[in-house]
Amino acid sequence: MASNINHPITSLEQPGIRAEGNERHELRKEVADLLGRSQLGFPGAQPVSFARQHLEELTKKDYFICEKSDGIRYLLYSTEDQGRETHYLIDRKNDYWYINNSNLHLPLPNNPTGFHTQTIIDGELVWDNLADGSERPTFLMFDCLVMDGFRLMDRTLDKRIAYLTERLYTPYETLFENFPKEIPFQPFCLKMKQFQFGYGLEKMFEEVLPNLRHKNDGLVFTCRTTPYKYGTDPHILKWKQPEDNTVDYRLKLKFHEVEPTEEERREGLGPWTDYDSLPISQLLVYTGRDGPEKYEYFEDVHITEEEWETLKALQVPLDDMIVECYLDQQRRWRIARSRIDKPEANHKSTVVSVLKSIQDGVSEQDLLQKRVDIRLAWKARQQGGSK
Repeated sequence: MASNINHPITSLEQPGIRAEGNERHELRKEVADLLGRSQLGFPGAQPVSFARQHLEELTKKDYFICEKSDGIRYLLYSTEDQGRETHYLIDRKNDYWYINNSNLHLPLPNNPTGFHTQTIIDGELVWDNLADGSERPTFLMFDCLVMDGFRLMDRTLDKRIAYLTERLYTPYETLFENFPKEIPFQPFCLKMKQFQFGYGLEKMFEEVLPNLRHKNDGLVFTCRTTPYKYGTDPHILKWKQPEDNTVDYRLKLKFHEVEPTEEERREGLGPWTDYDSLPISQLLVYTGRDGPEKYEYFEDVHITEEEWETLKALQVPLDDMIVECYLDQQRRWRIARSRIDKPEANHKSTVVSVLKSIQDGVSEQDLLQKRVDIRLAWKARQQGGSK
């Protein structure tokens, strides 16, 4: 590895040194073995979009709520390399980013110099806004797959969170309470996300969300009793305000062919492609198949001349870029931002799910009106001994 650079990361999208080739393959295999998996793909759980039927689902099972941060999803993999504490962030593309900063230290309980190995934490990397106007990179933890080689995926969510808090976060927090001057030299800080019971919606909207130091774009409801599931998990519900629901598409650009004038033809010039003017811009969804049928046309995206100039100024390949899109008031798809952190467009089933969420329009008020029913159902399960 390269020499350590002991300062905060400067990019959420590229938080370290990306492992390549055989090293990346070995890391993927190492993590798969640690989790008892045969597949080498990204092992993180993925939520489904909140639809109106999920209001009733919240009364049938115990759900915890946390805020949905507007950052970048990573798994933090803590291991060792030749006896040295070593950390990687694993993104949704299943790339491994080596954290090139020797100051990142996750102490063991009752052993401040010891460190965790064979540990995988689920979380999100965000920019926290500080009181002095500066930003600090922060890794917000919300789940734990394995801790020091002990697999937690089959435990209930509350037990996974408790284990993560007691074994990792509390010793980490104590360390920096004792050595606060070391914080500026960390690549990023670690924090636990705040969880509320499923009926704690009023507190979420009135206390938690207004006091966040980072951007937020909704809530996440996670079932307390179901195990951690790789891939899409129907028991993790991603809620956004109806107008904030978005879809990740693959952008396909069709540039205009320009016919030469008669004078240009006489000079030997043929038709040419105009790469500067606004092209026909299509949105493709992922079908899950291979080959020519891998993507399917969904709709065109509306791009203004001004937006096209902004996109060109990015100085990156735009054709085949993953773009996050929203529906405007005229029901036209518009580009909100590029998503270089995402490896693939949404599956067409996900697009249908998001469109249903937009159509259903479950608002903040809808959730708040359901909180009494959620609480009564939760308490009834407790009294009945339901787990």
